[in-house]
Amino acid sequence: MSSRVVLGVGAGIAAYKSCELLRLLTESGHQVRVVPTPDALRFVGEATWAALSGQPVTTDAWTGVAEVPHVRLGQAADLVLVAPATADLMARAAAGMAGDLLTATLLTARCPVLYAPAMHTEMWEHPATQANVALLRRRGAIVLDPAVGRLTGQDSGAGRLPEPAAIFALATRLLARGALSPDLAGRRVVVSAGGTREEIDPVRFIGNWSTGTQGYALASTAVARGAEVTVVAANVALPDPAGAKVTRVVSARDMRDAVLAAAALGGGADAVVMAAAVADYRPETRRAAKIKKDGQPPEPLRLTENPDILAGLAAARRGAPATARQVLVGFAAETDTSAEGARAKLARKGCDLLVVNPVGNGLGFGTPDNEAVVYGADGSVTPVPRGPKEALADVVWDLVAMRLSEMVSDG
Repeated sequence: MSSRVVLGVGAGIAAYKSCELLRLLTESGHQVRVVPTPDALRFVGEATWAALSGQPVTTDAWTGVAEVPHVRLGQAADLVLVAPATADLMARAAAGMAGDLLTATLLTARCPVLYAPAMHTEMWEHPATQANVALLRRRGAIVLDPAVGRLTGQDSGAGRLPEPAAIFALATRLLARGALSPDLAGRRVVVSAGGTREEIDPVRFIGNWSTGTQGYALASTAVARGAEVTVVAANVALPDPAGAKVTRVVSARDMRDAVLAAAALGGGADAVVMAAAVADYRPETRRAAKIKKDGQPPEPLRLTENPDILAGLAAARRGAPATARQVLVGFAAETDTSAEGARAKLARKGCDLLVVNPVGNGLGFGTPDNEAVVYGADGSVTPVPRGPKEALADVVWDLVAMRLSEMVSDG
């Protein structure tokens, strides 16, 4: 279904990347009206935007005044996406100024508004910018954290525009949700993704088939719902989800340390979703040199158990004060998906929700879709039919948001 998108373009060098974002939006069938700031046209000209969008391009409220564009564009939009969002543009938006067509459109928009910031690190970290970002988020806008990487000149750091494909994926999630409020706004969540690897020698490892697709779907969906998201990714080759902080790890013990640090009770995370496929065992000893095939029987590979990260989080929560409560979600990729086994695992792990999804025969790992049954510690059972992994992610966050809301009311 075609949606009406306003693509606002701020006056930053990253404006050229928004041409690719515009192409992704239009090729997906969306009707896109590009509204640059006047100075943004110094970076990419009006003719380029008009040719790529097939729509007129204006920067002021006086062109086509009979159609009242400074009001109508925001009223009619299904999404307003600002990329790049400069420090100056966000400051004017936070102050409610309407000196050009884009800021006027932001004032009249009643649809989701997504800002993708891009600027130098010092500008992003300045207290004024951080205050403006916090204010916009409190008002319901989704403001991404910028990516970290090469900026203009020789500079590098936080402030890089996220990749257009990642912004597009997030915009798609927002359009799918429609006018629903960002119900995870102000929440901090941790998502684990991918599959851990346990080294046998410098060449070989014990691993699994997880690609991190479901974990990244959970992360991007949480960003679209307003959360501050940290992803602990084990051996994932996918592009980083726009707006999420990504910590990369290799082994189960690496993941335990990173998750515990990110999810620390009393200020770390409101919810932890363990979607990663974590190895249950590792070799007792890692060989220093590659094991050779020399015609002799190899030494037996002796295994030792890895720490249970989810059970550890649950144990830490049991002794914590009520003000430090977390919602804990586990994933169980199973060939046996019986309710009895799921209930036993839920009790053993001590989490609030356990997402049991079948794997094998084209299901689960490395596929764009998934199916599952979500079991709750409160006795609830929520079947999720086979569909896009983003759909399962939304069901999981619906259940998490409900439990977070209950915690607030109980407190």
